[in-house]
Amino acid sequence: MSFNFVRELPTPAVVKEMYPVTAELAEIKKERDRMISDIILGNDDRFLVIIGPCSADREDAVCDYVSRLTAIQEKVKDRVVIIPRIYTNKPRTTGEGYKGIVSQPNPEEAPNMLNGLIAMRKMHIRAISESGLTAADEMLYCENWSFVDDLLSYVAIGARSVEDQLHRLTASGFDVAAGMKNPTSGDFSVMLNSVYAAQHPHHFIYRNYEVDTSGNPLTHVILRGAVSKHGNTVQNYHYEDIMRLLERYDNMHLKNAAAIIDANHSNSNKQFREQIRIVTEVMHNRIVSPDIKSLVKGVMVESYIEEGAQHIGDHIYGKSITDPCLGWEDSEKLIYTIAEMNR
Repeated sequence: MSFNFVRELPTPAVVKEMYPVTAELAEIKKERDRMISDIILGNDDRFLVIIGPCSADREDAVCDYVSRLTAIQEKVKDRVVIIPRIYTNKPRTTGEGYKGIVSQPNPEEAPNMLNGLIAMRKMHIRAISESGLTAADEMLYCENWSFVDDLLSYVAIGARSVEDQLHRLTASGFDVAAGMKNPTSGDFSVMLNSVYAAQHPHHFIYRNYEVDTSGNPLTHVILRGAVSKHGNTVQNYHYEDIMRLLERYDNMHLKNAAAIIDANHSNSNKQFREQIRIVTEVMHNRIVSPDIKSLVKGVMVESYIEEGAQHIGDHIYGKSITDPCLGWEDSEKLIYTIAEMNR
């Protein structure tokens, strides 16, 4: 047989009963969801900063990082809403490499998705409890949404998933903001069609149930750069790119036009320090163009305690084991710069 059925996994309801959300945490999420929704809808002129490690690999370091954001959030609360990036699933271009804490709760041990699902939920609960900040995660596996739907305030659909029908349909049932990344080809049509699909109601099969969804008006785009047919990176965060996106949004008559700019990946060619310059340019464009200010609601930054990246097994606390990240000091300064430029 092509499949080896290793073990039957518990349902989301079982895992939620094992690790429940308290009334206090539920209230924090409710308020945070409202703030983020208001920004996407244009009812709040604060700016979203989705920031954190490329991959959430170690609970202690990730929760330490997220808790450090709390004091900064308090200082910039009138201009910025910080969403910690706690990515527990990692897509791999070739299928090789660390696939996230859901697959490998210990990056140096064999995959164990039972322990991984529990580790994912425990980490998100701990992060909220210690920081008061609800997080963003990437939906790599649609069926995992039900394990964290009471914890997340933002969900990203990645460049390799954005064309997938089930991802689009699942996002149509979210009650939180969902960002659709442009595909690796950079095609705006694919990304915007995904937004259109997720903003409308659907009828489909999900986790062995026949379901209806109402559509998600908070679905929007994330620009992450692209790769040309020759293998070169192509940026899409510049003034002209945003104006072109605005025109396409208008032509498709989508609800609540909104864009997040991913400062890493192909936009930076994974040169992590370039994120500072890219974010600064994005903020400048919002100052000079009211149309861009209206459309661009936030940025996404890969950041951790220590800058750069390490190999699995190097055991450097708070340093990425996947893509290289900005270090803490540069990240803190960047958030304050964003707050200053959000006029």
